[in-house]
Amino acid sequence: MASDPAPRPRTRDRRGRGMRGPAIVPRVPGRPETPTRADRFDAMVLASVTGLEERWRERLGLVEYAVEDAPQVGADWGGSPVPLSALVHAVGTTPARVVLFRRPLELRAEDREDLRALVHAVLVEQVAALLDLPPEDVDPRYADDRPD
Repeated sequence: MASDPAPRPRTRDRRGRGMRGPAIVPRVPGRPETPTRADRFDAMVLASVTGLEERWRERLGLVEYAVEDAPQVGADWGGSPVPLSALVHAVGTTPARVVLFRRPLELRAEDREDLRALVHAVLVEQVAALLDLPPEDVDPRYADDRPD
């Protein structure tokens, strides 16, 4: 007499859509256990800004650095390339501000190292514009990090 096959254990993937929910349950509810893409990008920007600030702090003065997901483009935008960053010069007591746009930068990079180089090159260009210097004078590595 043939024995009945052992019943299969019931799984959550009943319709072939893959695992649902977080792979790691966070220790603190509402805060992901692993860094998000935006957190990694912010850390990348901070590392690059720290190096530039150490070298040019006295000439730069007070500069605010910010990251936004994407630039605000108007309805009349003609399809020219999406900006990677924006520079707002200081006016009166308002400090200068450098804004990097995360999504356009991420979309142009092939991998994390390429993104790091692109972020650094864009920051060097903005700091060079603030200092009225060529980017190569602001950071000698600029030629290596410069996007093609």
